[in-house]
Amino acid sequence: MTKSKGRVPRIVVIGGGTGLSVMLRGLKQKPLDITAIVTVADDGGSSGILREELQMPPPGDIRSVLAALAEAEPLLADMLSYRFNNGKGLAGHSLGNLILAAMTDITGDFVTGIRELSRVLAVRGRVLPAANQAIVLKAEMADGTVVTGESSIPKAGGSIARVFIEPAEVEPLPEAVEAIEQADAILMGPGSLYTSIIPNLLVPKLAAAIVRSCAVKIFVCNVMTQPGETDNYTVSNHLDAIQAHIGHQIFDYVIVNDGEIPTQVHTMYAEQGSKAVHVDMDEVTRRGYKVIADTLVLFRTYLRHDASKLSQHIYQLVSDWMERKG
Repeated sequence: MTKSKGRVPRIVVIGGGTGLSVMLRGLKQKPLDITAIVTVADDGGSSGILREELQMPPPGDIRSVLAALAEAEPLLADMLSYRFNNGKGLAGHSLGNLILAAMTDITGDFVTGIRELSRVLAVRGRVLPAANQAIVLKAEMADGTVVTGESSIPKAGGSIARVFIEPAEVEPLPEAVEAIEQADAILMGPGSLYTSIIPNLLVPKLAAAIVRSCAVKIFVCNVMTQPGETDNYTVSNHLDAIQAHIGHQIFDYVIVNDGEIPTQVHTMYAEQGSKAVHVDMDEVTRRGYKVIADTLVLFRTYLRHDASKLSQHIYQLVSDWMERKG
């Protein structure tokens, strides 16, 4: 595909969870044509209840991404994330999840419901589920046991050998495949490796489209390990896990944090069984990846990526790539 000079870069961001939403808040400030492809494997909390009771894909990760990309009044985005603390049947539900459930019922289709809500919220870009149905995520642990359910996997307490989905041959959303085929850049992470990122890559035609794509492919590595998922993982361990599931080494660039994390933050996370992901630069570069390292973290209540600095690195990288490609 020829790249036209002066065109706004088309970027596809794949994943789920809080890390994806934080990054998108930064990316939407850049002149980018954004498509977010979001996992539909969530089965915990409010999403899990709506998924089971209404037979719909889980709305939670979609709702977070819509709120992150919304150009509407900040109060409206906050309203989407509001979670009821009281009320029989309401406690634990997020208002945004209930609105998505209502839109699905009104329009007769989850994808159409997302599209219409995106219009109401003046969402910057497109938000697409990886598939138009819920998928069940399962993990085979190192000891051979199988754990069923996205929310149960990190609680199993073992080492994950691989994850897989049911139905295995789920069809991706055609618009998601098309977005990947037309992308100038494909971006994955940050987020839960086995329960937010890899599930998207287990949708066969989605993975095949990513492998075929001539876009620049970027992985944003997590700053901290996740208990029950990536205990003691290095950056190269994250990359190896993705390669093992997709069967190809797909990324051109890896973005990592090499900034210092304060001792008190280390202590707080250590109490939860989490520590900084070791940046094993030699191993990553030996595998052929190009590395962009910078101080990319902010600490408020939790450690998060600095959305502004991260999005600037991504935008610069994609712009340079397009310039080189002509």
